[in-house]
This record gives sequence, structure tokens and C-alpha cells, in this order.
Amino acid sequence: MSSTPEVVTTAGSATPKGKKGDKLRAYHEEAASKEGVDGRLLVRLWPFVKPHAKLVAFSLAGLVVITVFGLFRPIVLSWIVDDAGHGRSEGLFRNGMILAGLLIVSQTLGFVQIYTMQLAGAGAMGDLRRAVFARMQRLTLRYVDGTPIGRLVTRATNDVDALGELFASGALNAVGDLLSLVGIVVAMLALDWRMALIAFAALPPVLVLVNFVRRRTREAYRSIRMRTARMNAYLNEQVLGMAVVQAFAREDAADREFDEINATYRDANKAAIFWEALLDAAIEMVASVCIAAVLWWAGVGRSFSGVSVPFPIVVAFAQYLKQFFEPVSQIAARYTLLQSAMSGAERVFEFLDIADLEPEGEGARVDPAASPLAVRFSDVCFSYKEGTPVLRNVSFDVKAGERIALVGATGAGKTTVVALLLRLYELNSGSIEVFGTPIDRVAPTELRRHFSVVPQDVVLFPGSVAENVALGADTIDREAVRNALRIVGLLAAVEAREGGIDAPIEERGSNFSAGERQLLAFARAILRRSPLVLLDEATANVDSETEAKLKLASDELLRGRTSIVIAHRLSTIQNADRILVFHRGRIAEGGTHAELMALGGLYAKLHRLQFQEQRTAAALA
Repeated sequence: MSSTPEVVTTAGSATPKGKKGDKLRAYHEEAASKEGVDGRLLVRLWPFVKPHAKLVAFSLAGLVVITVFGLFRPIVLSWIVDDAGHGRSEGLFRNGMILAGLLIVSQTLGFVQIYTMQLAGAGAMGDLRRAVFARMQRLTLRYVDGTPIGRLVTRATNDVDALGELFASGALNAVGDLLSLVGIVVAMLALDWRMALIAFAALPPVLVLVNFVRRRTREAYRSIRMRTARMNAYLNEQVLGMAVVQAFAREDAADREFDEINATYRDANKAAIFWEALLDAAIEMVASVCIAAVLWWAGVGRSFSGVSVPFPIVVAFAQYLKQFFEPVSQIAARYTLLQSAMSGAERVFEFLDIADLEPEGEGARVDPAASPLAVRFSDVCFSYKEGTPVLRNVSFDVKAGERIALVGATGAGKTTVVALLLRLYELNSGSIEVFGTPIDRVAPTELRRHFSVVPQDVVLFPGSVAENVALGADTIDREAVRNALRIVGLLAAVEAREGGIDAPIEERGSNFSAGERQLLAFARAILRRSPLVLLDEATANVDSETEAKLKLASDELLRGRTSIVIAHRLSTIQNADRILVFHRGRIAEGGTHAELMALGGLYAKLHRLQFQEQRTAAALA
């Protein structure tokens, strides 16, 4: 848990000081250099919109019709005023019905147009979110280890939702606004070019204001997106560590840290609200002044020019003028939404451009019958961080059907061996072969289907017991699930639950004990029936009764298979065919239990210490 850095306010948003602040400022500088890339981002969005292009085209066609109908309304209204002024009741009724018809048709088409546009948007955003999730699944563990979970989640949720506002808020209806503006300009010039020029005189200050606000709005929405990710990351950290926070009475300190993070998020939103409100108010003010100037010209100014403007024309012109500023205001509002959407798009497509992905391999296949050697490590070197080696020139062979145990102190490199064998990380140097095939030639998915893995920290997913035991299988063989649970001694306990093997597993398996979760992991591995088994300290955190069940499950799981077992309790691996002792990233000793005890080296020392601990614990009990 890290403390929240002090913040300073710049450009209407809070920015952390120190290294994080430098990174944030660098991000804003880089983002500012990308101004004008909206077109490029929209082009990148097109492949996700293309499958729904018919809906978009239908919606835009409806928008054109609605715009045309809107242009006729002021003319019809002027006819009604003229009929009323001359007492033509028949014309008044007819034109009133025309106006009512225009309004009804426009509103009906408006519903259809908005509905179809949002359908297209929902489909496109669903496709985009799937692409983000697919990219997330392909990220290397090295990248995931260095990125807060909350930030990854934000890419698939908040950032995609921000981009979806293009459709949900009708931002793409700006096309209709532009068409409406063109039509209104033509109509105003046709009615009275002098009054039209008065209206058009307001456009330059509006354009200057929009350009002024544009950059600041975009920056504010970038800050919102970044601070949203930061808040999600912090919340995820606090929820996962809630037990520790409460155990150390850190609630007040956590509240203060969250308040600071929340304050920076609030300040970023306040900046966006300020610029949006400023633009709206300025356009409304310009529109009011413009309408007043036109009415002045129609009422008083004409006396200077001697030009008379009929009252119906004034009414129609006033309506056009009102409609003229409506699309201007709408475009400004939608432009603000566009800035939010584009800031989300930048982050989404930046994520989709991440090159730190799992390798695809060369298409080679693993054949368990191709070599008598199941696994071969040859001078393998690896480090998680540059300059801090974890494995140093590690070499060993595992024959098919052989049971190998890896022991050593914490940090000696045992778990790293398993991670490299599964190709969760890429080697720095050396090579690893599985049944004679170098793993760098094999796609990770092809490689991993030959392994059954039982980790120390078991991950259970929301769903049923059967779904979790049959994880990775194309279909669920219910009888095979029951058999696997029976082998690990958990079937009776599962059947006693409501639903049996269909009983739900809550988030993180919280409705199962640690021992039951470990037994479920063994059942999962037994059901998989892969030729290679990896056990990573699978009995380290269980009680004696559960350990006895796991011993039986382990014997069944390892029978006839090649296995590599990382052991914390040395009593569990005394029957291994070979034991490799790791020390500071190297293999210090190797042999059977008897051979290593006779050698009197590191293994013997570890065994004596552990046996002494057990005797001390028994005496205290």
C-alpha cells in the first residue's frame, strides 16, 4: 500500500508531484502533440462499426429526412401567421395540419433514428470490449505484474463506455446539425440577406471560443480518464487487502489516501464542467444578442435603409435564427462529448497497440511419444528485473514417467522453473525442451494443454463446482467430475451442499475453506489427465487431515505421469525419484532422499531443521 503523493493544481486539474507527476505531465505533453488525431482514431474505430454499418446508414438517412422537415417548419409557420393576419381560416387550418404533420413525422423518425444509432453503438462497443478483453488475455505476465489490475479493468469498462458516448449521446448526429446549418443559411439568405449578415457576424467569435475551449476540454477529459484508472486501481487494492487493512487498523489512513485520490478526480471533473458550461453560456449569450439585433433591424433599423420587412418574414426569420443557434449549441455540446470519447479512444487503442504479448510460436507440436526425455533445461538464465538474476545456468533432465522434486529456500528459483516451463515468461538465455521440442517453437496454448497444474494459491472462478473442476474442458463430463472429487475425498462434502456438483462457487471461492479449494485444484488436475504434472507447494497451507487426503489424491494424480513437485514439507517428497536442491538460482545438489541425507549438504540441513521444528511443535502441543 503506497501513500498518495501530494498534488498541485495545473490547468484546472490536480497533478501529483514527484516522479508520478513528471510522468503525468509527460503524458499530457505527448497527448497535446496528438491534437487533430480524432480522424485517425475514428478510422481505427471503423472496423468495429462496419458490421453494424447498415444500422448507422439507416440512422443517418433518417437524420437527413428529419433535417429537411425541420427546415420547412419556419416557412409553414410564416404561412400560418400570414393566414391569421388576413383572416384566411381555410388556409390557417390547412397549414396548421401541415405543421402538425411535420412535427409528428419528425418526432416519430427521431425515435427510430436514435434507437437504430444506439443499437449500432451498443454492438460496436460490445465488439470493441471483446477485442480489449482478448488483448488482455494475450498480455505477458511480465506486463500484468507491472500494471495495477484496476487500470487494466478501466480499459474494458470506463474507457470503452466513454467512447460509446459517441452513439449513446447522439454525438454522431452532428452530421444532421451541419446539414441543418447549411439549409438554414440558404433559407436565411433567401428571406433577407441583410438580417442574415447580422446573424452570421456572430459566427467568428463563436468559432474562436470553440477553438479556445477545445484543447482545454480535451486535456480535462484526459485527466478524468487517467484519474478514473488510478481510483479503480486503488479501490481494487483496498478491497483485496481489506483483511490486512482492518487487522492493522488502517481504515483512517486508507480513508485519507482515498480522499486525496478522489479530490484529484473531482478537480479534473470540475475543470471539464467549467469549460463545458463556459461554452454553453457563451453561445446562448451570442444567440440572444444576435436575435435582439435582428429584431432591432426588422423594427427600427429598416427606417434607416427604407427597406420594409413583412411580419411573416420576421417570424420565419426569427425561427430560422433560433434553429440556427440550436445546431451551433448542439455541435458545441457534442464536441465536448467527442473530446471525452476521443480521450477514451486514445487509451483504448493505446492498449490495443501494446506489443508485450505472449509469443505465438512457430506452429510446432508437442508429441509425448517423440522423446524419452519429458523435460530438458539447458543453461537456463532468467531474471524478472534486469540486473537481478533469479536462475543462473540451470540444467537438468526429467525422464518420461519420472517424479522430480524441487526444494530450497524461499526465492531460490523453484517456482520460476514452473513458470518458465509453462512459458509464462520468456527466457533470457538457454533453452527448454518438452518431449524433445523447444518450447519457443510451440504456441503457449498448445504447450500448456500437456500440463496439469496444481498451484499453491488456488484460483476458483464464479460458477458451479462442476464448471471449476472441468476448467479447460470443452464439455463437462459430470460423471468424470464426480469421480475426480471422489478420488480427492471431497465428493461427500460437495454432495452435502445444496445443488451438489452444481453448487455455486462465490467470488474467489470464499464459501469454501482453504483445504477444500486445494482439493478442488487436485480434482481439476486429475480430470485433465495431462502427461505432465506440476505441483507448486500444493500442500503447504493445509492441516494434517487435509494433507492426508491430498497425499492420496497426489498418488492418484502422479501415477504413470511425469511430475515436477515443488515441496515445502520435505516429508511429502521422500519417495521422489530425484530431488533437486536450489540455492540462489542454481542447482546445488541432486539425488534421492537417501543420497542427499548421506551427503550431509543443504538438503540434510533443511531436513534436520524441519524435523526439529516438527518435534518442537509437537512438544508444545
